[in-house]
Amino acid sequence: MSSASPQPVVLAILNDATTPAGLVGEWLQEDGLRVELLEACHGEPVPREVPDGVHALLPLGGAIGANDDAVAPWLPDERALLADAVGRGVPVLGLCLGGQLLAAATGGVVGLGPVAEIGLSYVHRTVDGLLDGVISQAVPVSGGEIPAAQWHQDHVLRLPDSAVLLMTNDACRVQAFRIEDSAYGLQMHPEVDAQIMGAWAETADEAVTRSGQDARAAAADVAAAGRDLVAAWRPVARAWGDLVWSHAAVAPTSST
Repeated sequence: MSSASPQPVVLAILNDATTPAGLVGEWLQEDGLRVELLEACHGEPVPREVPDGVHALLPLGGAIGANDDAVAPWLPDERALLADAVGRGVPVLGLCLGGQLLAAATGGVVGLGPVAEIGLSYVHRTVDGLLDGVISQAVPVSGGEIPAAQWHQDHVLRLPDSAVLLMTNDACRVQAFRIEDSAYGLQMHPEVDAQIMGAWAETADEAVTRSGQDARAAAADVAAAGRDLVAAWRPVARAWGDLVWSHAAVAPTSST
């Protein structure tokens, strides 16, 4: 990681080799941000505090659970890092597992949900979501619902006391939330494209089994909705990127 950059730095935390920053990483780079990858799943140490020169965190998804510390021994450090970011007002955008880690790090409860969501779903904004500067930018399809790519069986069962619910649906109550002014957790996978989802479909997992769905058909639904998904979520990523720029403008400059 470089010690200084003319661009704000977003530190993306790779929790699973099959779940990269994908489209969200591309959209943040379009916004002029620099996305640096910390490969936690490959043994790269995760700091427990936000490093100097890092202006935002992007914890990514994965097949592990938010409390699977025995399987993924870096998770306690990642949760500590996220708690530190929230305490210091550093923007966070957690995607699926990353959002669950954000909730767990700040007093929420994550566990196996009653429904596994696989493939294309639709979510809607709460009143708070309609008023939120980031989530309000999501572009709905006809009927006012917002398409979302999903692949999860764990849910945020209880939000942290300080969290605000921004998106929901009947299958999973907590689809998006915010803590403080700039820490966001998303249950869906706005970062995936047809290639990523197609690769997931080739490997059956417990979430697919519990969903009762055909993984390849679910991936095909996501691919067919690709334009709507990009239209819905690219403005959200860019709006969050604007928060990163605002934070970087007032953040202390690293002396190293």
